[in-house]
Amino acid sequence: MRVITVANQKGGVGKTTTSVALGGLAADQGYRVLLLDIDPHGSLSTYFRRDPDTQELSSYTLFQERKELTAASVKRLICATNYQNLDIIPSATALATLERQAIGQDGMGLVLARALALVYDDYDFVFIDTPPLLGVLMINALAACQHLVIPCQTEFLAMKGLERMVNTLAMMSRSRKKALEYTILPLMYDRRTQASVTSLRTIRNTYPREVWPGHIPVDTKFRDASRMGVPPHLFDPEWRGVDAYKSLFKFLLQKFAAEEQRAAAGGSL
Repeated sequence: MRVITVANQKGGVGKTTTSVALGGLAADQGYRVLLLDIDPHGSLSTYFRRDPDTQELSSYTLFQERKELTAASVKRLICATNYQNLDIIPSATALATLERQAIGQDGMGLVLARALALVYDDYDFVFIDTPPLLGVLMINALAACQHLVIPCQTEFLAMKGLERMVNTLAMMSRSRKKALEYTILPLMYDRRTQASVTSLRTIRNTYPREVWPGHIPVDTKFRDASRMGVPPHLFDPEWRGVDAYKSLFKFLLQKFAAEEQRAAAGGSL
């Protein structure tokens, strides 16, 4: 199992679209995929017609039952979607209360890591969709993952969110005593606007080693796919947004394969 967290400390930057697009493509290629929604707003859950306001069993249940988690208790939270190889643990609005509950509680930062370890053999990929703020939920998502994808709009205001996210990542890496690999994903790129062109150039110049070489174009079809509750590649397999996400997923697979080769070589020394 490889756990990928999609996070940014700014809202509205395409985290949910990226989680659905990558998860959908992975499932389409035969990988067993679990989508994990830990955002109290529940956009990922709503995408697949799960209402976070009425969801009784959800990612919030993991935190409620954190001291008694078993493989069976995690599996009962998993819901099938209408798409083969693609499952989801939906969100609940009650997640918004966790910050207050976490005060003085031990082990609250590793709940997701422990829960996912219990279903390790059941999935090839897990994609975690996160809330846009630093707190116990994002800390859980970063602690549980092996790779972080940071979506960043190609606009000036989004650059500050990216900077905060990278600083948070550095802090988490120090506490983990191991650097967390990450990929910056430029999206909502509009080559017709100088602001978008300039922002993309700035991202590439500031983070030359971490940024994905491509970009996701601005496209209203992402909204249309969301409204229909369909992964983008099934909504319209021929459009440029899907081609971009296909290139991103191929890039990530190559990166993961290289990491595994390095780890294997290190272990054989």
